[in-house]
Amino acid sequence: MQLPHPRRRLMDRFFGLIEHPKLSDRLILRALLALVLVSGILYILELNQSYVLNTPSPGGTLREGIVGIPRFVNPVLALTRADQDTVSLVYSGLMRIDTNGELVPDIAESITLLEDGVTYEINIRRDVRFHDGTPLTAHDVVFTLNLIKNPDLKSPLRGNWNDALIELMDEYRLHITLNQPYYPFIENLTVGILPSHIWSRLPTEQLPFSQYNTEPVGSGPFMIERVTRNDSGLISGYLLSPSPYLNREPNLAHIELLFYQNETELETALLQGNIDATIFLPTARIATLDSAKYQTLTTPLPRVFAIFINQNRSPALRDLAAREALSAAINREELVNQVLAGYGVPITTPTVPLKSTLESEEAVLNTATTAVDILTAGGWVRNEAGLWQKRLGDGAETLSVTIRTGNSPQFERTAQLVAGWWRDIGVEVQVEQYEQTGLVQSVIRTRDFQTLLFGIDLNRSQDLYPFWHSSQRDDPALNIAQYTNVTVDRLLGEARASTDTSVITEKQLEAAAIITAEVPAIFLYAPSLVYVIDNRIKPAPLTALGRPSDRFMNITEWYARTEYVWPLFTR
Repeated sequence: MQLPHPRRRLMDRFFGLIEHPKLSDRLILRALLALVLVSGILYILELNQSYVLNTPSPGGTLREGIVGIPRFVNPVLALTRADQDTVSLVYSGLMRIDTNGELVPDIAESITLLEDGVTYEINIRRDVRFHDGTPLTAHDVVFTLNLIKNPDLKSPLRGNWNDALIELMDEYRLHITLNQPYYPFIENLTVGILPSHIWSRLPTEQLPFSQYNTEPVGSGPFMIERVTRNDSGLISGYLLSPSPYLNREPNLAHIELLFYQNETELETALLQGNIDATIFLPTARIATLDSAKYQTLTTPLPRVFAIFINQNRSPALRDLAAREALSAAINREELVNQVLAGYGVPITTPTVPLKSTLESEEAVLNTATTAVDILTAGGWVRNEAGLWQKRLGDGAETLSVTIRTGNSPQFERTAQLVAGWWRDIGVEVQVEQYEQTGLVQSVIRTRDFQTLLFGIDLNRSQDLYPFWHSSQRDDPALNIAQYTNVTVDRLLGEARASTDTSVITEKQLEAAAIITAEVPAIFLYAPSLVYVIDNRIKPAPLTALGRPSDRFMNITEWYARTEYVWPLFTR
């Protein structure tokens, strides 16, 4: 006969005790058993809480509010914020900016600067596809870059690529060769790549009119799922979904881009809960937001706001004393406080400094007197109406200024303050505001202005060449003041040719000093990027951005939902 296992006998005796006929013993033993079970469960739960991770999970939608209507969602033609923001989500470039602010390969598998110091050898990844499933190859890269160089298309990026020779080496390899070494050139490799199988079928003159400018096919992390238009047929929104061809699917299930005519409409949409995030909210309104609902992220930008002067349209503004006086009359610290709610830096040069260039508050408060002194010393006199006049050429010219600018609250408030200070010293001033697209097409591209209040985006190296070299005077290049100076041309050329960062900085600062002294523009302030976003959305760090649209460079890492998982199961 087989004897019971000793452990079995022990358990039988234990449960036998529980079922002991004596009621008091049964209750005590059952309570002890319940205590042991509850303690074990609590211990397991505590252990679970100690070791599980709260990780991003798929799902959720980011609703982004943007001021402006997209016209060229095309990396070769994009000029407005609405275009550039959409391009950064739909297209991908050879490189991108990572969360540490460093340039890293994106479409490219590797980028090597050869021993000659001017040739970049680029190898393309073989797993990249456009949103229609077509493989992306070196042919697409070469096509896109040569399209930028095409003078008939008038790409705003052409100035960065004019001197680059683009050569196809094989299906997944190309060379880019410069005329001379140019250390910051690699920053240009973030430009989005077009699908040549779509765009090469169109004549160059028809490219700006293609429907693919507003219904784009790219290779970026998100693709266009739906286009919404208003009653006028203008685009009012895009619904984006993740590209099915990415190595790693984004956490966000959708991004909805909603476009508004002006900042007032956008602010209303934010307060009504129709959008989750925007960089277009007037900074003065940020302090009124509910911090329990919204977070505010700020980061410096190499962006310069200035009043650009077209001396060809005003004999009075060709006079240096007049330009110096207009600059001296402006209280830049007051501009930063009143217009940007303190989110920016006052500037008097074409570069973005680390701190204010103004010497003291007392000097700022006395600028009106200084401006009058400058005009008087420059031979200007007041007429019976109190306006300044001076004999220039064949007749007397009155110092009167027309400021053309955009219709956003930031531009409007800046123009109002500047106009007020100029009127205080006896200058006749008119302000004309334009819708953003109209300002770009009818005023900036045609250089049709006396003065233009506008902002320009320097790249992360703060290269002044595209904005102040004389070769960049005509549209679509970006020297909108049509400034010409032989010495500045030489310095900017030398800065571009050097690979020594200290030499580059020295040449750029020397050129900036000459530009500042000649006053082809009146520099005002450099704003910080201020991104208002719902607390439920967790963006990637915003580090060392070149322009506002760069905030989406790491969009695949953003998330709106989380889940608790053991480390073993994290992806």
